[in-house]
Amino acid sequence: MNVKIDTKEKFHVITPLESSVTENMTGELSQLLLSCLKKDIKNIVLNLKEVTELDKSSAESIHSCQQQFYEQQCSFVVCEMIPAIESLFEQLGILELLNYTPTESEAWDIVQMEEIERDLFDDE
Repeated sequence: MNVKIDTKEKFHVITPLESSVTENMTGELSQLLLSCLKKDIKNIVLNLKEVTELDKSSAESIHSCQQQFYEQQCSFVVCEMIPAIESLFEQLGILELLNYTPTESEAWDIVQMEEIERDLFDDE
């Protein structure tokens, strides 16, 4: 699976470059995302702007990865979904469980805000 990884100070932006993310790519995508939990920078922004087709198992895998990140006190924000992809998440009943934004910039803001919140709560 072709992806672009852009590393910022507090997070990685991962952008799949494939227009279609199918079931046979799901394992590779999950592995890539979850491998970030072992790095110094553990927060993820998953930018889906290039993805025009996503199958059910891939959508469920993205949701599962997000849950694992939050269980580890790390951020995972999905951004720039086209309406068809957003609709798939809605049909599966997981859209309201996703942390997602319309733009990558807003996703960056959420990651940074969550980092500040974790720092504040760690101090208490």
